[in-house]
Amino acid sequence: MLLPILLLAQTQYYSVPNLDAPELAKPGSFEVGVRTLEITNPQQPDVLKPNSPLADRTLKLEVWYPAELKAGERSHTVYNNPMVGRAPRPEVPNRFEFPGRALRDAAIKSGSKFPVVIVSHGYPGSRTFMTWVTENIASKGYIVAAIDHTDSVHGEVRGFQSTLVNRVPDQLFTLKTLSTDKNLFLASVVDPERGAIIGYSMGGYGAVASGGGAYSPVSAMLKQLPLPNLPVPENLKAIVAIAPWGAQPPVEAWTKESAKGLKLPSLFIVGTQDDVSGYEQGVKKLYDWSTSSNRCLLTYQNARHNTGGNPAPSGVTLDFAGIQSFEEPVWRKDRIIAINLHFITAFLDQHLKADSAKQAYFVPGDKGALKGFQPRWALGFDVSCQTAGQ
Repeated sequence: MLLPILLLAQTQYYSVPNLDAPELAKPGSFEVGVRTLEITNPQQPDVLKPNSPLADRTLKLEVWYPAELKAGERSHTVYNNPMVGRAPRPEVPNRFEFPGRALRDAAIKSGSKFPVVIVSHGYPGSRTFMTWVTENIASKGYIVAAIDHTDSVHGEVRGFQSTLVNRVPDQLFTLKTLSTDKNLFLASVVDPERGAIIGYSMGGYGAVASGGGAYSPVSAMLKQLPLPNLPVPENLKAIVAIAPWGAQPPVEAWTKESAKGLKLPSLFIVGTQDDVSGYEQGVKKLYDWSTSSNRCLLTYQNARHNTGGNPAPSGVTLDFAGIQSFEEPVWRKDRIIAINLHFITAFLDQHLKADSAKQAYFVPGDKGALKGFQPRWALGFDVSCQTAGQ
């Protein structure tokens, strides 16, 4: 038994950062379990078949949670993920595997109530494309559900209109189900009054709208679609929007006025060279317009759009199209993940666990020093915050 244990100890998990990571990036004190669920949102419109009757919309979820491990059990699993990209490439496998720091179907850690965090991938993506954050924050006392958004999963992509219409219903229905369904295996440990959404790219587009940022009524891309007008649920307390798509021209999914509908605390994350969601005329503009929100902006200098997904898997044949779907041209991906984890942890703890001391991690000190970072190591990024009304 000694050799397998040693091999597990040497496994590099995306959710466990390197030694140069800032303070709050390291995993928490809980062991982590993971299970796969399916939920069904009834009677949803199929915008790709506009004259068809309403149909049920089934979502597959991967759910991570604080776990109670038995003697001899280890927090380890293997995820099977569809390969990035929209077309088969003979030299690249259709799927790949990578290790995870969670035990499949582990027993739940009882005795406490844990906030719920919904994680929403990009277009396309998958429910295991952001395990760097799902496993990590589950280890800190959160229940985390990542969605396979029907029609926009790698290898199963349908028309883009479905993503534009369904992101908000998918996110809010998942939050409602995990928060209120008494038949779920997690029902006894869910805190139904505290929830958040973390969205990357198209997931960020949905998170802003789920949080109250109303879509523009004059956007050329959106105005002809049956976009849902769903109320912000009372238990949705905060959003994290990583490179949120939609504010950039020519989409312009929000106006300066409609963005004021976002009143929840918000953390925006973006690279200055984001060539998908845009920076000055994209995410930065949306941040500036969200003046009803207590909000923070984490900006990576010279990063492009890949600030939200897992790194490229090791030991897997990739072409350049694959590499550029995972990695950044300038930044180490593990470094971005570590910084993201640090600030996301501080943000969620502050707004879902009422830990006001975590606000200090967003306040620059003497000569720009940031709490939790090693001396001389808080370089290449900027973080700033604004209160509602500014």
